[in-house]
Amino acid sequence: MPPTAPTTPARRAVVAFLAAAAVLGAAAVPAVAAPQGPVAAGRAAYGHDGYGDAARLGYQKAVAITVAKRVFEHGDTAVVDRYVRPDYIQHNPTAADGAAGLKALATSIHQRFPDARYNVKRVISQGDLVLLHSNVVLVPGTKGASVIDIFRFQGGKLAEHWDVIQNVPDTTASGNDMFSTLSSPQVSQPLDHRLTQANQALVTEAFDELMVHKDLSALDRYWDPGYLQHNPQMLNGVPAAKTGLGGYFASAPQLTVTPKRIIAEGDLVAVHSHYVNYPGDRGAAILDLFRVRNGKIVEHWDIIQNVPETSANGNGMF
Repeated sequence: MPPTAPTTPARRAVVAFLAAAAVLGAAAVPAVAAPQGPVAAGRAAYGHDGYGDAARLGYQKAVAITVAKRVFEHGDTAVVDRYVRPDYIQHNPTAADGAAGLKALATSIHQRFPDARYNVKRVISQGDLVLLHSNVVLVPGTKGASVIDIFRFQGGKLAEHWDVIQNVPDTTASGNDMFSTLSSPQVSQPLDHRLTQANQALVTEAFDELMVHKDLSALDRYWDPGYLQHNPQMLNGVPAAKTGLGGYFASAPQLTVTPKRIIAEGDLVAVHSHYVNYPGDRGAAILDLFRVRNGKIVEHWDIIQNVPETSANGNGMF
């Protein structure tokens, strides 16, 4: 959760290029089929705007994955015409707005990194939003980056995009990688869909108490003692979380954490926030992803990216 990822010249260079990928590609996720036929065929799902319409949410997941994969891995520009609105709004700080800019990126990325792969680890959708958590590997044999993309849909097409990008380190404090699911059952897809709203409410309250109001006792109320940690610098367990976050709060007494959007499906809840350590600090974009089982937070993944001084699109990262 704390924005403590190192910022080295090498990291900045890799993040800068990855950030230029307005939509990053994706490997197919089990149980999420690629959309068939033109966009109009999928729009039937949009005739029912219920909050939890499974057909619509499944369609959104499939489109997001298809566009990401075709753009990043294949340099496909036709898929942009098919599934992306011309007035596509971009929040990636090094990419321009619009479908035209995305087409140019598709060609450039594929030319420079023809063997790049975007391996989706988990995908969730709620309302008009889809979130992809992926391992982007530009060069085979390297660890690549941990990336979360958030897409907003409008009329069955991609209308807006946010992302957060962080290099995958060689080692982690806990020994856990940045992507695996370790809590039982060890599956990546969201479970217990009937509990989506309850889990979202729990995480919203827990995050507010812990990160916004800096109340470490929230860890005792909302977190499982055996809490599993995928932040590379944090150890497993509530005691380690208290130590790590307590030190962070003490070192940044003027810290403000502002949640921008919360996305939930089943037992997975994501919080996209702006962390600012002191007044005047540009801060960091952080995506915290929590897994809730039996009314407790049992597992956590996050991605941290510093907010740059300038943006190619002027929309900001949030």
